[in-house]
Amino acid sequence: MTLLAFNWSAFAANLGQFILAFSILIVLHELGHFLTAKWFGCRVEKFYLFFNPWFSLWKKKIGDTEYGLGWIPLGGYVKISGMIDESMDKEQMKLPPEPYEFRAKPAWQRLIIMLAGVIINFILALVLFAMILFVWGEERVPNKNLKYGLVADSLAVSAGLRTGDLITSVNGKPVEYYNTLSKDIYFSQDPVLGVLRNGKDTTIKLPDGFLSKLNKNQMRGFVTARYMPKVGNDEKAKYISGKVQADDQLIAVNDTAVTYNDEANKILNKLQSGPVNLTFLRNGRDTVNASFTFDAKEGTGLPLFKRFYDILGYEKIEYGFFESIPAGINMGIERLGEYIEGIRLLFVSKQHKVNENLGSVISIGKTFGGEWDWQRFWTMTALFSIILAFMNILPIPALDGGHALFTLVEMITGRKPSDKFMEYAQLVGMVLLLGLMAYAIGLDIFRLFR
Repeated sequence: MTLLAFNWSAFAANLGQFILAFSILIVLHELGHFLTAKWFGCRVEKFYLFFNPWFSLWKKKIGDTEYGLGWIPLGGYVKISGMIDESMDKEQMKLPPEPYEFRAKPAWQRLIIMLAGVIINFILALVLFAMILFVWGEERVPNKNLKYGLVADSLAVSAGLRTGDLITSVNGKPVEYYNTLSKDIYFSQDPVLGVLRNGKDTTIKLPDGFLSKLNKNQMRGFVTARYMPKVGNDEKAKYISGKVQADDQLIAVNDTAVTYNDEANKILNKLQSGPVNLTFLRNGRDTVNASFTFDAKEGTGLPLFKRFYDILGYEKIEYGFFESIPAGINMGIERLGEYIEGIRLLFVSKQHKVNENLGSVISIGKTFGGEWDWQRFWTMTALFSIILAFMNILPIPALDGGHALFTLVEMITGRKPSDKFMEYAQLVGMVLLLGLMAYAIGLDIFRLFR
């Protein structure tokens, strides 16, 4: 339903899931640095979830380490004695190195400490994917099950598609499952679609700039599955008269006939608060009328309809515990490959632009879907863990990959970069990262107003 007011419940669900997922990833990432540093005898001065300039929301010192909670939820850190990091503690670096300091340790130990966070994040992603497959399995809708075709939205219509069309191939590769359709098109630079229209095969070449528009709209406005809407349950329905049952098929809204979900949605999305009359077909032969009190602001009062998965039919693959482990590893590696391919396209494809794909915490929060769904939560957490691992391993000063690169150079050449060089490199890296972060937040704010 179209909301006439800001959806605070969806906002709260997204915010809560984002903070929880981000906290898990940060704590485990920093725990990797913390444990390996302690293992090699380094003193860890601070362990913080979130950043704490000027003050902390909570802190407590245990032994040599101050544990705390910052107030800026954009990351976290461990401060290891004798290491040039975000704290830019230059005074400590002017003193002779102590045995417990990071800079006093052999290069191979420092390399392990630097890479530990990335390794933890990557392993975490694989574990989560395996857990997801073990608990929920995989659900996929075969493309052949879309017997009513697809609903063509505005962008699809502009490209030559029509409601009722079924996309059967992308650049000659058959589309086996509806679930992969958007991904297949997204990773194609100049997609040519094979389309089944009115029982006949045709081809449609997506026009130049189409993928750019699709990216700008964050994959909205393209196609969705078409199906006959059927009732799932009526637990929250607010009846005035009549009664519906599961599997009753919606055939009219306020005496306007509908057959498919797209026809029903055009009417339902324009409803005002008040009484609504719905007509259903039961058992394929009986007509049932029911009236409801509809709340347009909350989108409640009508019976809940089934997922199109359940209406059209789907395949479910279930995994035993030992089966889920290699399957989870494969899934994690596939997602990492897709992420890297997406970044590659930013450099080689005119239709994939940085300003249309880059997002900040606002974009990340919106991916949780506006409601608390544990399967979606753990899936997004696993994906973000993969992304965090990849981004942190990039050879950029201020990131783990930058520190690891300098350490590798030292191990190969036998020459350690000077503290002054490391200070400047750290400063440049921090400026670059903060600038990129500010740019991403600016893009997200622009999208909200747009």
